Amino acid sequence: MSHAHDHENTIPRPALVSAIAFVGVSFLLTLAVVFGFIDRAAVPAVEREQANVSAVAERDLRFLDQEDGSVIVTDVSSGDTVIVVDTETQSGGFVRGVLRGLARERRAHGIGAEPPFALTMWEDGSLSLADSATGRTLELGGFGPDNRAIFAAMLEEEDIS
Repeated sequence: MSHAHDHENTIPRPALVSAIAFVGVSFLLTLAVVFGFIDRAAVPAVEREQANVSAVAERDLRFLDQEDGSVIVTDVSSGDTVIVVDTETQSGGFVRGVLRGLARERRAHGIGAEPPFALTMWEDGSLSLADSATGRTLELGGFGPDNRAIFAAMLEEEDIS
């Protein structure tokens, strides 16, 4: 009586062939985009320019981190406080997360906090935050209505002191 049996774990051949085919197709599609056979996804700034979409509101802002974790947002042209974002709220965490990413990119380029960010509301309803120092632009609509609303509020004319 033999107790020998096989413990070899093998991947079923159809699953292996499917995985290899998936990787191959993904690679070929990537090459097709890189070499221009397939158009890249739309770039919002380019799409707005081609459609002649104008800015309806714009404000240059500076974001100042505070020791308590809040962020004071100031209007660059007037120096007035636009809003104080408390990090205890979900929107406050979102604002800090956005700024953390932009600050990381500035540090990588050796740029400080002095250059302003341009917050723009467009005719088509989109909202963007552009870093004048690095050229990077974030489209804020894709982060949900609550997160977009905190930035949209920064465009309102009434400042707080």
